Amino acid sequence: MSSPKIVLYTNHLCPWAHRAHIALKEIGLEYEEVIIDLSTPREPWYLEINPVTRPRPHHHLRWNHCNRIRHRRPIPRRRPPNPPPPPSSPTENALYRARLSFFVDAFFSKVLPSFFASLRAANETERDAAAEQLVAAIVKEVEPLLADTEGKGPFFGGSDKLTLAEVQSGPFLLRTLSFAKPEHGLVSAKLSTLLEQAPRFKRWAEATATHESVNFIYDEKLVADKMRAKFAPAAKV
Repeated sequence: MSSPKIVLYTNHLCPWAHRAHIALKEIGLEYEEVIIDLSTPREPWYLEINPVTRPRPHHHLRWNHCNRIRHRRPIPRRRPPNPPPPPSSPTENALYRARLSFFVDAFFSKVLPSFFASLRAANETERDAAAEQLVAAIVKEVEPLLADTEGKGPFFGGSDKLTLAEVQSGPFLLRTLSFAKPEHGLVSAKLSTLLEQAPRFKRWAEATATHESVNFIYDEKLVADKMRAKFAPAAKV
């Protein structure tokens, strides 16, 4: 029996949609790509496929079938006749998922706000301050969580291959590092030097950003130009 066809509705400018590209590339699954124009209202044919509209593009379809069932009479509480089934996977797997989730949340909640502050900065002084805050958050919140990469692979948990942590964070790491180039002027050019304070994070970020599965759809100049056009008006307010 043939595998179902995967259709990816996406836009290469969106870091959230970028995640799906990383996962599919790394797994090696073939798919058909349909580019969604983010500058125009969603067309009727797309709304038929995905009627839920949100600010960011939907890079996959979610079908939620939530049926509420009302019982006419209360269900008596009874002890199950048999003990509950054993866990579907070892305890170590659950702990690993919890650690990974905590790591990604630390990156997004503690570090990324300073990245977006840099995009909105009105001048170089504000961008430098945002970069300092970004690295301070990395040193405090993220660097300790990469302790187990010492002497091992550069990715989360010391892995030699991409993990879900890189799939989720990769698009933003790529943008953070590339936007620090002088020709873009979106993130302080001092970022690379500042990151010497967090050698584990620097190694992790650079290994992720240079991985083919992470950057193969990334048009650096196009994305930087779009971000400048998007955030420049906010910086002047």
